[in-house]
Amino acid sequence: MTYRDEPNLQKSSPQQGTAATESQPELAAFWKQVSERMRADIGEAAWRSWIRPLHIRAIEAGELQLSTDNRLTRERVNAGYIDRLRIHAHSLRADIERIDVVLANNPQREPPPRFTENAPAVTGTRPAHGLDPRLTFANFVVGKPNELAFAAARRVAESDSTVYNPLFLYGGVGLGKTHLMHAIAWEMRARYPQRKIAYLSAETFMYRFVNALRHQDMMSFKEQFRSVDMLMIDDVQFIADKESTQEEFFHTFNALVEDGRQVVLSADKSPTDLLGMEERLRSRLGWGLVADIHPANYEVRLGILQSRADNCGVAVPDKVLEFLAHQITTNIRELEGAFTRIVAGANLFGREITVESARETLSDLLRAANRSVSIEDIQKRVASHFSIRTADMFSARRARQISRPRQIAMYLAKNLTASSYPEIGRQFGGRDHTTIMHAVRTIEDLMTRDSHLADDVQLLRSLLADGPA
Repeated sequence: MTYRDEPNLQKSSPQQGTAATESQPELAAFWKQVSERMRADIGEAAWRSWIRPLHIRAIEAGELQLSTDNRLTRERVNAGYIDRLRIHAHSLRADIERIDVVLANNPQREPPPRFTENAPAVTGTRPAHGLDPRLTFANFVVGKPNELAFAAARRVAESDSTVYNPLFLYGGVGLGKTHLMHAIAWEMRARYPQRKIAYLSAETFMYRFVNALRHQDMMSFKEQFRSVDMLMIDDVQFIADKESTQEEFFHTFNALVEDGRQVVLSADKSPTDLLGMEERLRSRLGWGLVADIHPANYEVRLGILQSRADNCGVAVPDKVLEFLAHQITTNIRELEGAFTRIVAGANLFGREITVESARETLSDLLRAANRSVSIEDIQKRVASHFSIRTADMFSARRARQISRPRQIAMYLAKNLTASSYPEIGRQFGGRDHTTIMHAVRTIEDLMTRDSHLADDVQLLRSLLADGPA
C-alpha cells in the first residue's frame, strides 16, 4: 500500500550512511545542497545567522553529524531548525533519519533524546528535547499585537483542567508562536510535573507516522500520542495535502479532545485559511479558541531588545536599541538576529556599539528591511519575465501563457506582501479571493513537481528583492 504523503523511503545500499565510504569533498558537496535548500526555506538572514556556521563531520548509521564552535548556534538550531534540516537531508538521501549537532571543541556526543510511549516529551530537570529553556512566559514581551494569544496561552498552562480545546495560535514567521508553545510546556511542567506532555513539529508527527507504517507498528504510534495529557504540534500547516497524515491526526485529535486532554496547535494561517486541509479537520481546529499574533509594533520590538540587552552582558546604548526597533520591522527572529550580530561584533572585535557601527554591521539586513515590494512591482516584474503585458494581469484571458504567469504573480503577492486574499484579488482585476487561494495552491503544488517553474519563481523572488522592475 502506498500513501500520497509518504516521503522517499527507498532503501539505501549497505555502503550508504558510513563515513568510511565518503570523502570529505563528497560530504561537503552534500552539505552544500542541504544548506542551499535551507537558505531558500528560511530566508537569507536566518540562514546566515544559524545555518552557515554549521560544518559537516560525517554521515554514520543514518545520522548526519554537524558541528559548530558556538553554543548559542547549537541551541538555536536544535530548538528551531533541526526538523527542517532533517527533512531536506532526507529528501536528498533517504538513509538519513537523524541529525546531531555538536560543539567543535567538545566532540563527545550525547545520544539523541527520544520520545517514547512511557516517557513524556518534557521530563526531568534537564532541558527537554525540542524545547528551548529561554522561551518562557517571563521572557515574552507582551503588547497589543499578541496580548490575546499570550493571555490564552497562560490560561492553558496554569489551568488544572482543559480549557480552549484546542488552543490554536496563528501568525506570520517570527512573531512568537513557537515561543508561546514552549512557554506553555515549561509552565505546565513546573506546575504539574506528573502530567505527560508531547511537543513536536508537524513534520516530526508526519515522519513518526510514516515510520510506524513502514515498520507496521501503528499501535505503538497511537499509544504514544493518545496517552498524553497535552499534545502540542507546531506549524500544523505542514500536513496540508498529506491525506494519510491528516487522517491519522484527525483521529488522534478527536481521541484526545473527547477524553478531555488538552491540544495546542500553531500555524501560519487561521484554520479557515489553511489550504489543503480537509473541511472536517479545519472545522475541528476552530472548535476552541483561535488567537492570532500580529506583527510586533515599535513598543514591543523595543521591549524585546531591552530585555535582550539586560541579559547579554554588554552595554548597548538606548539609541542603538531604538534604531534597531525602527529599522527591523519584519519579524522578531530577524530583530533578535540583528541584536546578536552587533553584540557578537563587540565581543569578538572589541568594537564600541554605536548607531553607525550597527548600521555598518547590519548593512545587508537593513537594505532588505527597507526594500518594500508592492503588488504592482510584482505584476510588472512577472510580466516582464514572461514577456507578456502588465495589462494581462488584470484581463480575463485564460490562455496558459497568460494564466500561469498571472498565478505566479498571485502566489508572489501572497508570499512577499502583507496583503490578504481579498486585497490581492482586487488588484488582479477584481477577482474573488477564492481565485487567489486556488492560484497560490496551484503554484505551491507545481513547484514540487516542475523544477523549471520552481527556478522561475525563485529567480523572481531574487529579482524582486533587488528592487522594482
